[in-house]
Amino acid sequence: MERLQKAIASSGYTSRRKAEELIRQGRVKVNGEVVSELGFKVKQGDIIMVDNKTLEGENKVYYVFYKPKGCICSLSDELGRKTVIDYFREIPERIYPVGRLDYDTTGLLLMSNDGEFANLMMHPSSHLEKVYEVSISGLVTGETLNKLEKGIYLEGVKTLPCKIKVVGKDVEHKTTMLMIKLMEGKNRQVKKMFESMGHRVKRLHRISVGGIELKGLRPGEYRRLKPQEVKELKTMALTKKTDYRKR
Repeated sequence: MERLQKAIASSGYTSRRKAEELIRQGRVKVNGEVVSELGFKVKQGDIIMVDNKTLEGENKVYYVFYKPKGCICSLSDELGRKTVIDYFREIPERIYPVGRLDYDTTGLLLMSNDGEFANLMMHPSSHLEKVYEVSISGLVTGETLNKLEKGIYLEGVKTLPCKIKVVGKDVEHKTTMLMIKLMEGKNRQVKKMFESMGHRVKRLHRISVGGIELKGLRPGEYRRLKPQEVKELKTMALTKKTDYRKR
């Protein structure tokens, strides 16, 4: 037996977190009865329905996607904006973004229909390394970089140590280009970090997650992750999670 939200995530329908929301909203039935209890457990053979549609197991698929500028990390948008899902209309599986990038942020985004995988990748304790290229307004000082690398307080919580490298400066236009490596990925974290120091982020591009890169891909293109790549991502996330618990 397993918890209902885990069973929904394992089916590939959505992430565990989203599954919990669906249960709370009374949109999930088990054997014809509405279940709103998160601790409810299902057994093999139980019929699970979401919005009156029966869940069926899907083959788990994993993609690395080069998110272009001008699309949102959502399944749909009430304002009619382009979504990352619009680039995957030809595949049969119902996939969703693992994490998110802002509308104007470009770069690497993982996509999958494996809820357990998504939950593991996005868990705060997984601490997968994420590398970004960033251009900011102003000429940044060494003192500012030192503060950011050691960690600063954002909304009452201190960021983890990170690594930042200056890769170029445009004195005429007062712009600094940097490379930043993070071990966490809170909502709009990179932008908030630099904005807290008086530097507006002009361009943000994610080039890698957990060693997975965008090599060979152009904006709007994607490729399936190799089984070994998926295995390595899971191993890294679980290892980081275990190390985090030991602290």
